[in-house]
Amino acid sequence: MTESQSAANRRGIAAMVLSGAFFLANDTLVKVASESLPTAELLFVRGVLSVVCVLGLAAAFGALPRLGDVAKPAVLIRAATDVAATFAYLIALFHAPIANVTAINLASPLMLTAFAVFVLKENVGWRRWSAVSVGFLGVLLIVRPASEGFDAYALLAAFAMVLHTTRDLLTRRIDKATPSIVVSLGTALGVTLVAGAGTAVEGFRALDFREWAILIGASVGLTGGYYFLIVATRTGEVSAVQPFRYMALLWALIAGWSVWDQLPDALGWTGYALLVASGLYVFHRENVRAKEAAAASAPKA
Repeated sequence: MTESQSAANRRGIAAMVLSGAFFLANDTLVKVASESLPTAELLFVRGVLSVVCVLGLAAAFGALPRLGDVAKPAVLIRAATDVAATFAYLIALFHAPIANVTAINLASPLMLTAFAVFVLKENVGWRRWSAVSVGFLGVLLIVRPASEGFDAYALLAAFAMVLHTTRDLLTRRIDKATPSIVVSLGTALGVTLVAGAGTAVEGFRALDFREWAILIGASVGLTGGYYFLIVATRTGEVSAVQPFRYMALLWALIAGWSVWDQLPDALGWTGYALLVASGLYVFHRENVRAKEAAAASAPKA
């Protein structure tokens, strides 16, 4: 592995951790907003606000001249896959135990690591396989899915996970010249249009100041989550970056404690310890590989 590849891996890891933090902020605020707002209207308003955020970032990044790239087939296919995954996941979440849905969804790093070997032809050694597996074991200890909860909706959650995996692989196929913020726009527009159709059926009611504030915050979280996830997926090796998707559960721990005063039990703490250990080990290995690459490329005395 070259020194530049290791640097790309570290950038991808940082982006994945930030993506989890932004998505968790969005999820927390949406959960609060769902106590008073219909689901379709909530997603539609948040989506419109997210589109505005994405366009603002596109202007700040100087990407407005590339907005036409959102109509490229690769971007459209990725957006359609992401929209389908989003709604399949939400339907499963609304009808199945959250622990089961979470565990199924967070199996994606294992699947992506397998794809990295067989599709992307990455060299994935036993250390990375072990780190991903230990991280997933940590997930299972935290959420502890119940066997009685595995039904048709669990299958739908598994389908959503496969779609999320496919979306991430499609992301890597998009032309590097297309800015990541433009790829984000494709997903934001797709989710907003579908949610708008649902709102048209259910009806729309006026939001109060508190609901607007919550959804503005959620839209910022969603926009940041979209952007950094795409950056993470396009940067570095899949097998190095994907284990850090599990770190989202650490952000969930912080949110659960600060907002709902919830803390895990002994098994849960063990799961979090495994997650942290898994991530730290992968990051340590990237530093080791970077030093080895630098030493190999250094001129001989």
